[in-house]
Amino acid sequence: MSLLLVFALVACKGDRGPQGPPGVNILGQVFETTIDFNSNNNYSALINFPNNVEVYESDAVLVYLLEDIVDGDIDVWAPLPQTYFVENAGTMLYSYNHTFLDVNIFLDADFPLSQLPSIFTQNQTFRIAVVPAEFADDIPSMEELLHSDKIQWAN
Repeated sequence: MSLLLVFALVACKGDRGPQGPPGVNILGQVFETTIDFNSNNNYSALINFPNNVEVYESDAVLVYLLEDIVDGDIDVWAPLPQTYFVENAGTMLYSYNHTFLDVNIFLDADFPLSQLPSIFTQNQTFRIAVVPAEFADDIPSMEELLHSDKIQWAN
């Protein structure tokens, strides 16, 4: 009986509904930079956003470290912060902070950064992604959500 009902519902056709409004196609922007960390730059780099990358105060900025390249040409990206345990030294991490003007990528460790092997400090490539976002106008409470006429509940 239920199989018959499934076939009946699948075979139903009706008039096509009205055309909806056009969607918005907003893509984030991504760029890459390669950094050498050393005592001269205090193991940090301030990266200004390129002129062709528009960043607003509310946008999300994400930074990834090129961790590996596999099969000759496939990039492996690791999101920051990224922690490493350095043999015979301690713990170090790549981290960042940002404004809507720039990104500061820096190293931190529980030992002197001058002891880091060059594999951690030289030719480090980062991918910076700017994801468009806007501030929420209002953050409703659970009680307000339960009694809102803007929410459709699925049964």
